[in-house]
Amino acid sequence: MIKPLADRVLIKMIESEETTKSGIILSAGSKEKPQVAEVIEVGPGGNVDGKEIKMNIKKGEHVIVNKYAGTEVKYEGEEYLIVRQNDILAVVE
Repeated sequence: MIKPLADRVLIKMIESEETTKSGIILSAGSKEKPQVAEVIEVGPGGNVDGKEIKMNIKKGEHVIVNKYAGTEVKYEGEEYLIVRQNDILAVVE
């Protein structure tokens, strides 16, 4: 298992097919990269660059992330992103 450090969060992008109003199904390759992800693991926070960081994100939440954020990681055949907590823009409820 990947365990993020400091203020980093391990996420997995949620892939979904979209259907246009006319019923055409758009594949993942024909649209922009999705921005909604599931939180897999959360770092402990703590002292980051001289500031105390409290982690507000929880494992299992769905979040919206900055489009160009993070580092892509492949682990055991799965693709993940490691992002900083401040790259997460919102929690989807």
